[in-house]
Amino acid sequence: MGENIYIFMVVALAILAITDLVVGVSNDAVNFLNSAIGSKAISFRTIMIVASLGIAFGAISSSGMMEVARKGIFNPTEFVFAEIMIIFMAVMITDILLLDFFNTLGMPTSTTVSIVFELLGAAVAVSLIKIIAVDGSFSDLGGYINTEKATEIIFGILLSVFIAFTIGAIVQYISRVLISFKFEEKPKWVEALFGGVAISAIIYFILVKGLKSAAIFDEAIIAFVYESTELFLFGNLVVWTLISWIFSEFLGWNVYRIIIILGTFALAMAFAGNDLVNFIGVPIAALQSFQDWQGSGIPASDFNMKGLTAAVQTPTLLLLASGVIMVLTLWFSSKAKSVVKTSVDLARQDEGEERFQPNYLSRQIVKLSVTAFENVSSIIPPSISKRIDKQFETPYTYVPKSKVQDMPAFDMVRAAVNLMVASVLISIATSMKLPLSTTYVTFMVTMGTSLADRAWGAESAVYRVAGVLNVIGGWFFTAISAFTAAAIIAYLLHLGGIVSVIILLLAAGALLLRNYMAHNRKTKVIKAEDSLRRAESSSIQGVIEESADNIGNMIKRTSKIYTGAINGLARHDLEALKKNNKGVTKISRELEDLQNNIFYFIKNLDDSSVGGASNFYITLLDNLQDLDQSLELISKTGFTHVNNNHKKLKYNQIKELKDLDIHLSRLFEDTVDIFKNRAFERIGSVLSTKKDFTDLVNTKIEKQVARTRTEESSPKNTRLYFTLLTESRDMIKATMDLLELYYLEHDSSVEPARIENKPMV
Repeated sequence: MGENIYIFMVVALAILAITDLVVGVSNDAVNFLNSAIGSKAISFRTIMIVASLGIAFGAISSSGMMEVARKGIFNPTEFVFAEIMIIFMAVMITDILLLDFFNTLGMPTSTTVSIVFELLGAAVAVSLIKIIAVDGSFSDLGGYINTEKATEIIFGILLSVFIAFTIGAIVQYISRVLISFKFEEKPKWVEALFGGVAISAIIYFILVKGLKSAAIFDEAIIAFVYESTELFLFGNLVVWTLISWIFSEFLGWNVYRIIIILGTFALAMAFAGNDLVNFIGVPIAALQSFQDWQGSGIPASDFNMKGLTAAVQTPTLLLLASGVIMVLTLWFSSKAKSVVKTSVDLARQDEGEERFQPNYLSRQIVKLSVTAFENVSSIIPPSISKRIDKQFETPYTYVPKSKVQDMPAFDMVRAAVNLMVASVLISIATSMKLPLSTTYVTFMVTMGTSLADRAWGAESAVYRVAGVLNVIGGWFFTAISAFTAAAIIAYLLHLGGIVSVIILLLAAGALLLRNYMAHNRKTKVIKAEDSLRRAESSSIQGVIEESADNIGNMIKRTSKIYTGAINGLARHDLEALKKNNKGVTKISRELEDLQNNIFYFIKNLDDSSVGGASNFYITLLDNLQDLDQSLELISKTGFTHVNNNHKKLKYNQIKELKDLDIHLSRLFEDTVDIFKNRAFERIGSVLSTKKDFTDLVNTKIEKQVARTRTEESSPKNTRLYFTLLTESRDMIKATMDLLELYYLEHDSSVEPARIENKPMV
């Protein structure tokens, strides 16, 4: 390859670096935003300004970490320039696609794990190519890979998961026992002492260790800190405790809020200082490699890359430019917000809608944890246990479920502990030049403090544990897929040269664009226009008004799904029936959510309307459930029949089903119109057709009975047809019951006897 080819690759890597910064920050914003956002201690705008300043300072101090990309995973002396460029290109393409995939799912993953295993995968692939070319053996691989450093990094990352979780849980438990949930009622000296400890920890581990490489502090100060650490920490503790007391006692400031502001700044700085290498370390190493080779006059296939072993200071201008891109991404990325939401949801103190479904492992972990907790509790004297339990009592304030998203997910004490512990752990790793996973640490600290705070109660534990297992499983998936994908891409680049580079870059661009557009569509339709809403009114008339749209939407979707099931069976169309099943599942989930809301709904009722409104709402949900169950059975039975390749329905059966579908569509259409326009006075005329609809279905059942005795030869066909008819009859009954419920309640003077019998249209 000529020089122009490598210039193209360097430019491409620069573009990939910018893209990687964007998708990387979208993923890692969860690391420093979740505590501040979850506690709602400060406004979102203030959070973003503080985090932006932290990122800017952190970017300046990250130069030392760049060595990991240059020589942390492989031995540069064993490779030539042409091979190094293949490794770097494979790493960057893989990294962008992998991180964007997780961001689109809204799942936090580790940028450190991805970059480490991508470097490992690409380096192993190129090393094996070299080994095979010289008829070497697999054992020679150790000479190419820096196994000692790679192993240290990998074990460090895995160990950080357990350390972060354990320390987070211990610190939070101690903090809560001493401070309780009623922290605002505690004496000011308690708040001041907590502030002194927290701020001292953050100042020491972040502002000193994090920024020492940026030469912001005088060397004499740094020397004093290292030589007289105990004195420095004690002095900090005294000074910051005193300052916190003054803020709290005389200025009326909330010290916990100050800790959260400082902690968010510190953690954002630690993130930028530790993780910037994950985004631009490889492109910068590639640029410096190109500069070394360009002036050498040696062919790319012969130029040894021993230059990468030397320590090179990263240009400050590049670090600043990276910091600017990270800050802009933080402000404008919608994917960053969705990743933050996952972490906040798993950590929130109160019950609510759970994103993850429990699995066998989460159930077993919860059962074992409950047993272990009971055994430990039996050892503690009852008097002490009672005093501890009192510290964990949360003051109950009812909040309507529709307003839950506006309330803090957890209090400021937990947010402060999250930030303090995570900042300390990440800063220690950064000062030791270890690329610790900030995602692992912050996420596991958050989960540890949640557990210690008893946020995972009997109502939510299996869901939260399942969520944690999903995220951790995603991390292992990251490692495996990063290694494999980078190795494959490196091999393709070796085979195809510049052609492979162009094709892979175009493919990566197309995938990123598709994911971006898909995420935008998903964001714009966060809640479908026809999705079911929770009732929040405190009177029966309010519930009638609120739930009318629910009924209209439910019946409209029911009609569409019912028609889809009949048409799918008529055409024996498996894909259409499969799509139909998804629609039924969505309705079932929304109904389950409405049923879960009954507790909150009843709590919110006026004393004067508790009986009537609650009975009405419960009966309403019961009717909707009956309708959904029949619809689900029709849809899933039809899908199973076609999926098992059983006999198609006969022409007469299809004709009769379509006739029933037409009549039911009219019933559903009238019902939708009544609820959408609040035309409850028209319900009587629809109810008068109930007998006609029932007779229609019964007639079709009688015809099928006659066919079964004379000409029908398929048991599966007969079972399917009878299921469709009987469930259709149940759907008619559920719809009529629903209409009658509203007909009687919207005007209590209406009596069932007044309903006239009219023929079905």
